[in-house]
Amino acid sequence: MFGAPRRTTGTTSSGVSARTLRVNGRTVEADMAPSDTPQVGEEPRGVAGIRVGLKLSQQVFSLPAQREAWRIVDEAGFDHLWLFDHLVAIHQETPAPIYDGWTLLAAVAETTKRVRIGLNVTGNLYRHPGLLAKIAVTVDHLSGGRLEMGLGAGWNEPEFSMYGMPFPVRPEERIDRLDEACWVLKALWTEPRATFAGRYYQLKDAIAEPKPVQRPYPPIWIGGNGRKRTLRVAATHGDVWSCDVWPTDASAIEPAYDLGKVLDGHCAAIGRDPKTIRRAHMLLADGTDTPLEIARHSVRAGFTDFLLFPVLALSPQADIRAAIEAAAALLPRLRKLG
Repeated sequence: MFGAPRRTTGTTSSGVSARTLRVNGRTVEADMAPSDTPQVGEEPRGVAGIRVGLKLSQQVFSLPAQREAWRIVDEAGFDHLWLFDHLVAIHQETPAPIYDGWTLLAAVAETTKRVRIGLNVTGNLYRHPGLLAKIAVTVDHLSGGRLEMGLGAGWNEPEFSMYGMPFPVRPEERIDRLDEACWVLKALWTEPRATFAGRYYQLKDAIAEPKPVQRPYPPIWIGGNGRKRTLRVAATHGDVWSCDVWPTDASAIEPAYDLGKVLDGHCAAIGRDPKTIRRAHMLLADGTDTPLEIARHSVRAGFTDFLLFPVLALSPQADIRAAIEAAAALLPRLRKLG
């Protein structure tokens, strides 16, 4: 059993008070904490083998159809299952139904038995990180410790405008908010009373109980491609970097490999071994072998996790079971790449 981390003082990437962690009497730099601290009952969070997930969108399809899809994914042997985080259906010509990602994730936790679950990725701006910490812990407990914590800065400005929610125009501010939110989440998940004095978020002796099932907290995925700030946040906080790319052929994924080298540089700057961060990107499961060709190149470039997106199930008339089964057929061949 690993002891809960305690914080001391340092400096974050956005210039506010930072933290190191105390685990089993050992001081661990905050930027090393994600990979150096195993979860209860699991191996350390280093890179080991290929993991394959499936990403579904909780729009268009009825709730009974979505619930059945979650069961199929769970039984098919995928390593992780993902929904997304939006208020309005995206990429639709006319308004369409869409259900809240975190609320559905609680239902996914109750419906599935073994697959790890998450949102790829949670938009930080939709919720105060204090509230998000509570929501995420609830899902971690409902799932028996199967939550993967996907986080991103947020991008879909029209959603914020129509709901009258603030949306920082400068990407730098959105990403600095993401950095601070990571510190807030980790503080609430590990400390009896958390205090944080950031530029955008503050805590004062905040109580957050219960703590996550996973210790010290669920694996953190940082989504995004920003070379200067986002990848620095991934180096500082991430167990996994989720590259936002949807490649249609092997040549389309090449820019992601360059971004991986930028991430390596950020790791070097903070003294972290870049091999301790898993790397993920999307694959379009379109019924061809193209995803296998892309993944083969990506594994050689250091990528470890793939999220299959069943493009054959994009319309309400589609056979979502057949689409998931077609994606599942790729599982054994993808895993052999590792």
